[in-house]
Amino acid sequence: MNRLAKTNAARLLDKAGIPYELIPYEVDEDNLAASHIAEQLSEPLEQVFKTLVLSGDRTGHFVCVVPGDSEVDLKAAAKVSGNKKCDLIPVKELLPTTGYIRGGCSPVGMKKQFPTYFHSTAMEYPYIYVSAGVRGLQLRVAPADLIGYVHAECADLIK
Repeated sequence: MNRLAKTNAARLLDKAGIPYELIPYEVDEDNLAASHIAEQLSEPLEQVFKTLVLSGDRTGHFVCVVPGDSEVDLKAAAKVSGNKKCDLIPVKELLPTTGYIRGGCSPVGMKKQFPTYFHSTAMEYPYIYVSAGVRGLQLRVAPADLIGYVHAECADLIK
């Protein structure tokens, strides 16, 4: 079996002593949806989390990590992050802001540590999947380990 190339996110988890697995999947450039990834992994869609970067009117950038079958509730995200309103950042700002591209944005190892919020259902599972920082690779990790590592809070973030 080929050894998977470690991403920066994986190296950071190694350094922190956090156990995880790197799980490859087939990328479809026309379908970067979490549902495609869940199908490829044969895992429930609600365990495959997507990492979204938002900008608030008071706090600036922050991160929401939500189940793949859900949409972030902008009102709830604004409230939990201390903003009156917020919105997803434009895709063209993703790489310069985080160091990651759409479909490969990980809550681990962004250019700077942004306030991060996981949807509360993450803690219901023994493990969840998040991007490893590149398209085609997911991290399978215990949610408590990941949430603790990125200093995230859990909140109700979805519609």
